[in-house]
Amino acid sequence: MMANGHSKTASLYRMVMEQHLCPYGLKSKDLLERQGYTIDDHHLTTREETDAFMAKEGVDTTPQTYIDGERIGGYDDLRVHFGLDKPKDEQSGTSYQPVIAIFGVAFLMALGLSWYVFDTILTLRAFEWFISISMCFLAVQKLQDVESFSTMFLNYDLLAQRWVAYGKIYPFGEALAGILMTAGALTWLSAPVAIVIGSIGAVSVIKAVYVDKRELKCACVGGSSNVPLGFVSLTENVMMLGMGIWMLIKVYS
Repeated sequence: MMANGHSKTASLYRMVMEQHLCPYGLKSKDLLERQGYTIDDHHLTTREETDAFMAKEGVDTTPQTYIDGERIGGYDDLRVHFGLDKPKDEQSGTSYQPVIAIFGVAFLMALGLSWYVFDTILTLRAFEWFISISMCFLAVQKLQDVESFSTMFLNYDLLAQRWVAYGKIYPFGEALAGILMTAGALTWLSAPVAIVIGSIGAVSVIKAVYVDKRELKCACVGGSSNVPLGFVSLTENVMMLGMGIWMLIKVYS
């Protein structure tokens, strides 16, 4: 309730058709409700009705929200209005969310496996699983669009710049090494693969970021990444390199 005793109200115009229910309209409605607004919910039930509304209001998209007679805009504009996001011209475009999700879930999976197998989460095998599962997740991100990944990879990887096909081979090598290391199988194959791609990757990142001082996007989580090249990619490669060396020492010492 507002201080003057009147409830907060908003008008929402959104597409609700037999074969199309606008997801951003639902998200706008949910956001307004969570912000304590009573909603005057206007359904645009046909394409003609939607087009007429947009022409009348001079807008290109729906949904549209109005508060106190002022047009706020679509769902993204609504989030900015409530201070949940910065305006687009103030957003950096950089996001570490994919990296946090990958390493976070990999870490919890490793602990879960350790608990299941050894009845405790505090094991060396849990740390090994964390690295190998992370490698698998990172490979999956790249394998979703190998072409896009390989194009971004060419910006900085030293071997790929000399042998273009390596950019398309890399994700498969990372996946193979990660899967075999998770299983603890064929170390004679998985360890050398991890060492080769990890060492080349680490040297490439160090040269591009710390020697040449270039500002690039990291291909480590796929070709559409907004993660800047640097610490994350270097960590990925050092993890692979270290895991490969460790597995060789562990098995053959």
